[in-house]
Amino acid sequence: MPKHFEISERAVIPAPVERVWEVVSDTARYAEWVAAVLDVTDHHGTAEIGKTYAERNRTLGPLTTRSVWTVREIDPLRRRVDTGVGFDPLREMTNIFEFRPVDAGTEMTYAVRYRIAPAPFGRLLHRVIQPGTRQGMQASMSNLADLLIAEG
Repeated sequence: MPKHFEISERAVIPAPVERVWEVVSDTARYAEWVAAVLDVTDHHGTAEIGKTYAERNRTLGPLTTRSVWTVREIDPLRRRVDTGVGFDPLREMTNIFEFRPVDAGTEMTYAVRYRIAPAPFGRLLHRVIQPGTRQGMQASMSNLADLLIAEG
């Protein structure tokens, strides 16, 4: 069975956890701050367990894909887990957002977990996509911080 790969980044967002949670929970707003999201094509507003939202995403270079995400877990102001499809050859895509209040605002951890098919190429492909994914996560959290600062 192929192994799960995980990529994770952490940043401090200069806003209270309640405000960060509010924006991250609004599935309609992902194109405003998530670096890989070009458009949110279908959404349900505030994240609810079992609800889905759809996006058009950047992948490699000029390539794009369409993804559908399902909200799987919500621990208000602490953690949200969504699973997604539409990222071949990545399988079992899972986004994990975790939040912790700190003196400077909110420490946010943004993680993605996935399998890669076909399995023999998994480690190589993971090494190829890891730097860009990390950069995208860092850019996303920076965009989120900028958005929250701009909105006051």
